[in-house]
Amino acid sequence: MNTLHNSQIRLPAEWEPQDAILIAWPHADSDWQPILEEISAVYVELSRQITAYQTLLIATPEPEIVSDRLDTAGIDRKNIQIVKVPTNDTWSRDFGPITVLRDNRPLLLDFGFNGWGLKFPADKDNQVTTRLHAMGIFGKTEKKTLGLILEGGSIESDGAGTILTTSECLLNANRNPQLDKIQIETTLTQVLGAKQIHWLDHGFLTGDDTDSHIDTLARLCPTNTITYTRCDNPEDEHYSDLQKMEQQLHQLRTPVGEPYRLIPLPWPKPSYDEAGERLPATYANYLVINGAVLVPTYDDPADQKALHAVSQAYPDRKIIGIDSRPVIWQHGSLHCISMQIPKGVLP
Repeated sequence: MNTLHNSQIRLPAEWEPQDAILIAWPHADSDWQPILEEISAVYVELSRQITAYQTLLIATPEPEIVSDRLDTAGIDRKNIQIVKVPTNDTWSRDFGPITVLRDNRPLLLDFGFNGWGLKFPADKDNQVTTRLHAMGIFGKTEKKTLGLILEGGSIESDGAGTILTTSECLLNANRNPQLDKIQIETTLTQVLGAKQIHWLDHGFLTGDDTDSHIDTLARLCPTNTITYTRCDNPEDEHYSDLQKMEQQLHQLRTPVGEPYRLIPLPWPKPSYDEAGERLPATYANYLVINGAVLVPTYDDPADQKALHAVSQAYPDRKIIGIDSRPVIWQHGSLHCISMQIPKGVLP
């Protein structure tokens, strides 16, 4: 396994200053084809909100179509960079670069992406970071390719050495079957600067293809706070496991031995696709940007409670709801389709 030698490594928290957000625009040659108009409208709104605060990088095989769509919507493109790149799909969180600070200088880590355990084609997506880097999009920022299969949605960082993850994902045989838990912890220590790793052994969402990514369940926030998905309906299939996850969260301790401040996120009513399959709606899949937090909403009575809960974790930022019903049609949400690029990466 590649290491980063003896440098001081730190994985910044998402709430630290950012240069940009990376997204991959949906296109007709993808699973979005049946609802391309609806999902494109979500991306337009996402672009509108992000560019009010920072740069937006858009990876797409169809730059002309994206440009026309943004112009038609009246989106100011001065904070937008559209890059022609082939993609399979749109889940930038899981194939985009994971940026660490090595001796206080940004370093792009390009982990392997295998379509969440070979469930979906990922050959083009797995090359997005490499292609963007080769095109000079990240300036002179160094990129390092690592053999570990690791998705951005599977890890949370507090920026000070604590990593929050799930055993269901990182220890799944469809990711890195050659590594056991101790070996994975050693690798995360070496490449992400992890000093403490919290493993959640419970929690899932029906319809989730990621094997319980942490960003659908629990999120690290400033001042030793964790927001988390709570199910309060004993009749729901998720109730027992999410109750166990909540109990485990109460047992976690900060590096100085204190409990975390826990903020529960409400449970939305069940959502289903046209085949009657349940969709993984979750309010935990919000995106933190400079000055704001973009929170998925589902035209649900719990939407306003979710916005309020997130505001408790981020009282200094504007809390903005974005209708994400089309996004969960493909079993993800706002955080899944975006990846932050920390400050200092872009030229």
